[in-house]
Amino acid sequence: MTSSPTDPTRLPLLPPGFVWGASTAAYQIEGAAEEDGKGPSIWDTFVRRPGAVRDGHTGEVACDHYHRLDEDVALMRGLGLDAYRFSVSWPRVLPAGTGKVEPRGLDFYDRLVDALLDAGIQPTPTLFHWDLPQALEDEGGWLNRETAYRFAEFAAVTADRLGDRVERWITLNEPFVHMAFGYAFGVHAPGRALMLDALPVAHHQLLGHGLATAALRAAVPDARVLLANNCTPVRLRPDARSDGDAAAAAAYDTLHNRLFNDPVLTGAYPDLSAYGMTDPGWGGVVRDGDLEIVSAPLDGLGVNYYNPSWVTAPADPAAGLPFDLAEPQETYRRTAFGWPVVPEGLTELLTGLKDRYGDALPPVWITENGCSLPAGQRDPERVDYLAGHITAVADAVARGVDVRGYFTWSLLDNFEWAEGYHQRFGLVEVDFATGRRTPRTSFAWYRDLIASQRP
Repeated sequence: MTSSPTDPTRLPLLPPGFVWGASTAAYQIEGAAEEDGKGPSIWDTFVRRPGAVRDGHTGEVACDHYHRLDEDVALMRGLGLDAYRFSVSWPRVLPAGTGKVEPRGLDFYDRLVDALLDAGIQPTPTLFHWDLPQALEDEGGWLNRETAYRFAEFAAVTADRLGDRVERWITLNEPFVHMAFGYAFGVHAPGRALMLDALPVAHHQLLGHGLATAALRAAVPDARVLLANNCTPVRLRPDARSDGDAAAAAAYDTLHNRLFNDPVLTGAYPDLSAYGMTDPGWGGVVRDGDLEIVSAPLDGLGVNYYNPSWVTAPADPAAGLPFDLAEPQETYRRTAFGWPVVPEGLTELLTGLKDRYGDALPPVWITENGCSLPAGQRDPERVDYLAGHITAVADAVARGVDVRGYFTWSLLDNFEWAEGYHQRFGLVEVDFATGRRTPRTSFAWYRDLIASQRP
């Protein structure tokens, strides 16, 4: 990959009012897993499964953000952030997922919101970032339609407490990844390996999104509601030659991108016949009136982007999926996670969304984008990564895509799910033995970029 200019003053200017932010998630940073009445989440359970998480790491302490809130907000103030995207831990607020509210959990987020506002930072809470209350998983989790209604209850409780100060809300984070990794392949919590039998999880999450959207707007009339989808441009390798390769790419695009964008933006699910699904009601999963709830107008679409996906026809069609994921033939620089670094893929993705959805596409927010690199305080590769991807956003804006903000992942090194503490995405290095925070080179660069983008 050709290196991008990294002088922040040389990057293209984004439009006036463009929002610069950073993102985190509750289970990945908060710790305090059993404090102040918090109930167990599916991740509290999953990390105790032998072999589930690399080296047996857990989020029991994580970054100890629960006890270091003021220190972390001071870091954000030093960055000059316009906004901070965090997630609200469902079992910290409703320990059983429904019913009794834990006021100490709400008190924590109350303090966080006030601290952010005092620092001039817009709070942007995400209501579900994968930490489903274990009590609801015991009743079927997202395979159970009732979970969607419990999610709306959680949204209403949270908005009732925070809605006088919070305007921008995100309902779900990456419902595709939660369905695929948590319910289809079993590599994330709750660890179910159901393959295509996990598809009801997609609809129930989206139904929950629609119900929560209504609950947020009922509690906060001026609420601006987003959904954050993990999206990927789907590519064929240059050696692809068969119609089967093209069909495989279309099938993967349907599963990863369209399954979670189409119903929200167009009111209809895409054709799922490649997955053996020909019944529009999914065997009773999709009920009359559901899609009207799911497709309530959005105030913005959150896009989480890390890399494109390369797809070929399946080597073994009998294995159950109509595609195989492949490695690119081109040579790309790689992150510590092994992910290819392809900034132009973000421009391709954003312009592709505009081409596909046209006027149905609401304003877009980049709600996650970042890279994992080895530990250390000097991280010029991350600076190059951010510069390349922010330039890609500017390229998309120049081509007519309405992008309103950029949230880098992540503010802090954190618990990276099944990888434990082995992947480091932070602008701030965290010593997980002591909790010490040390801003990296990329922290200073992002600070200077934000300052240079302002009038």
